[in-house]
This record gives sequence, structure tokens and C-alpha cells, in this order.
Amino acid sequence: MKKILNSKHSAAILFTGGKDSCLALHLAIKKYQINYLLTIIPRNFDSFMFHKPYLNLLERQSENLGIDLLIKESEGVKEKELVDLESLIKEIRNKTDVIVVGGIASSYQGNRIKKICHKLGLKFYAPLWNYTPEKIWKELLDKKFKVILTKISCEGIPKEFLGMVIDRKKLEELRRLGERYKFRIDFEGGEAESAVLGMPEFKKDIIVKYKIKSENVYRHWIDIEDVK
Repeated sequence: MKKILNSKHSAAILFTGGKDSCLALHLAIKKYQINYLLTIIPRNFDSFMFHKPYLNLLERQSENLGIDLLIKESEGVKEKELVDLESLIKEIRNKTDVIVVGGIASSYQGNRIKKICHKLGLKFYAPLWNYTPEKIWKELLDKKFKVILTKISCEGIPKEFLGMVIDRKKLEELRRLGERYKFRIDFEGGEAESAVLGMPEFKKDIIVKYKIKSENVYRHWIDIEDVK
């Protein structure tokens, strides 16, 4: 009996645990064998390149996906953080063919990551590139992703949205608020950040215990105290 080999190319994904990287992972799995989740954790809360993810949540997401998580800290200084990203990718360059990203429309991020991939001889794959905000949310809701907001950085989104799973009713509220206050509901402009507590590839949904913290009237985030 002939042994059937896995013909998929190996890949690693730049992973924050948010809606875009999780949806990109969901789509990329159809084409590639995803072997690594690559995460940069910036010390700077307002990094130009990277969201500041929650380590305890990332570890549980990795466990539920059954995919190894590789983490590197960065000062989050503009342009210098790219050196940290390149260093992280170099750790697995001989074990992977493709770098997957969850970017939608940020040329600033996309072009810089693409340049690193080209330098290291790796393919760059962005399955969500040029997705509209509506298409992003349609995919997430149709495939029963459980997405919460973890940070708000703009006028118009009530802090009560933090930690709540975005269902179709909540999305409609966000849509109305976005039209009124002129923010993108995919948050590509940094208006908010998200985390995924449930998706088709998870072994089980994640439960988080958190407190809401605020810096000013428009800047709020959750402090995740426990993950189950």
C-alpha cells in the first residue's frame, strides 16, 4: 500500500489572536500546513506594526489549535521593530515555505513584511487583502467565530462593548456608530483591537475573566486576569 504524503507547503502565520489573524489562519489552513504561530509582543502599547496581545490568551489559543507558538518581545520602536520580526522569522525559515499575515489594507505593514519575506526567500500570503469590512464580518459570523473587543481607541464605541461577543445585533450597532463617528468597523485604522474566543479550529471555546481599564474618555481596554 502506497503511503500518501502531505503535499501542502509548510507555513507560519503572524498571529495576534485577533479576528484578522484568526480568520487568515482559518483560510490559510485550506492551502498550507500551518506549523507555527509567530507573535511579536511590543512593550510599546501604541506600536506602529503590532497589536499588544495577551500572553495568557495566546497560550490557550495555541493549545486549542494544536499549533506551536513562538514569541519575541520588542520595544515597539518604529522601524526597529522590523528587526525583531525578521529575527523571529529567521528562527523558522528553514522549516517553512510561507509566511501568512492577516492584513486587510495596511500597505505600511504589508510592504514591510513582504520585504522581509523576499529577503529570506519565503512566500508572502495575505488571504484577507482588500476584503471589505462587511466581508470580514460576514465570514466571521457565518463561520461562528466568537470575537470580543479588547481595546477601544476612538470616539464612538462605548466601553461596554469590551469583552462582549460581537453577534449580528452588536455588529449592526457598530455599523450605525461607525457611520455616525466615521470609523471603520474592521478597525483597520486602529480604532479597536479584538480577540477570538471561539473558531472552527479550536478544540473548545475559551472563557476569559477580565476587568475594564480606562486612560481617558476614548481609550479603554480589558485586563485579562484568567483564561479557561
